[in-house]
Amino acid sequence: MPGSVRTRWIVVGVVVAAAAGAVVAFRPDSAAAGDPEIAVSRSACGTGWTDPKPGPQTFRLHNTGSVPAEVDLIDPATGVIYGEVEGLGAATTRPLQVNLGNGSYAFRCLPEDAGAIVGPAVRITGGAERTGPGVAPVTHDDLLGPLKAYQQHVTAGLGELVANTGALKNTVHGGDRAASRAAWLTAHLTYERLGAAYDAFSDSDGALNGTADGLPDGVTDPGFTGFHRLEQGLWHGEDMAALAAVADRLDTDARALQTSFADSQVDGNDLGLRAHEIMENTLQFELTGRTDYGSGTNLATARANLDGTRAVLEVLRPLLTPRYPDLSKVDTWLTRTQSALDAAHRPDGTWLRPAELSREQRQKLNADVSELTELLAPIAAIAEPRRVS
Repeated sequence: MPGSVRTRWIVVGVVVAAAAGAVVAFRPDSAAAGDPEIAVSRSACGTGWTDPKPGPQTFRLHNTGSVPAEVDLIDPATGVIYGEVEGLGAATTRPLQVNLGNGSYAFRCLPEDAGAIVGPAVRITGGAERTGPGVAPVTHDDLLGPLKAYQQHVTAGLGELVANTGALKNTVHGGDRAASRAAWLTAHLTYERLGAAYDAFSDSDGALNGTADGLPDGVTDPGFTGFHRLEQGLWHGEDMAALAAVADRLDTDARALQTSFADSQVDGNDLGLRAHEIMENTLQFELTGRTDYGSGTNLATARANLDGTRAVLEVLRPLLTPRYPDLSKVDTWLTRTQSALDAAHRPDGTWLRPAELSREQRQKLNADVSELTELLAPIAAIAEPRRVS
């Protein structure tokens, strides 16, 4: 996963659409003049819903107050969210599209710097039963356990990384190119398994795993460092004595990261986001071979990225199990994708390059990773920490 690439997923609104209870994004231009206007402020919430009815509909959420607010459409008995809009600015109006099944609903308003206000409850009958679970909100407190577990996972992984970059440095100094290539792959895959922590790594990520993209002198640029710089030299015949300094720098940067991470923390927003982003970047960069600087090990990297995704899912699993009905499908496609990647691992320990896959293998692998990526996408919204009070 290249250090220079970061996909930002900003959930500006998730709503119920299609099957009643499913959570998806709204279209910001979808409100019409005849849609009911719902008032939002510090003193009142949800007034204006005078004609509750089942089925698809759009509310116009109008912030009559002087501060921004978040607005949720909830089941008042359980707090499950069936629609939300974040960052509703003062004196502004935004749409919320929903497809409501039978049940009780209320608007919950969370003005900036003020407590939550739950508006009047309405009950809808005569429509379809709610077929989707909505989203039971994940709070910052809910994420404390998963974050602690992932922090421990990354700390252990960085210990392994430092051991491996130290061994790689010593092998490069020994002048054995074949052994150095093997040690390089071991160390690189160790780093690639830590996918959800890259933002916490800050500038260290670029130093350790950045590419030559955008550098004025490309692969010869002094700013090109880390794993891919060493890969470039090891697989393109660069003098081993000259590569010793590159390996030294890599090892030094890995040790600096281990030290700095002890005082850092993975952002709670990143866990759910990275569960999807790791595989999205795998699809974009590894399956296309765009980050290959000679080793031909993109599919090994993709396999390590899959391990990184599993690590994120395992710490989030207690939160996802009651909230994401397709989690079992995610597990199924994780296993299927793993099998497709493992098929590219030759018996002698080497890996097929993406270009060496047969047409059938390529199509299957692309389809598997694409399907897995799509199934992982909702996790960012589900696991996003939300205010409830």
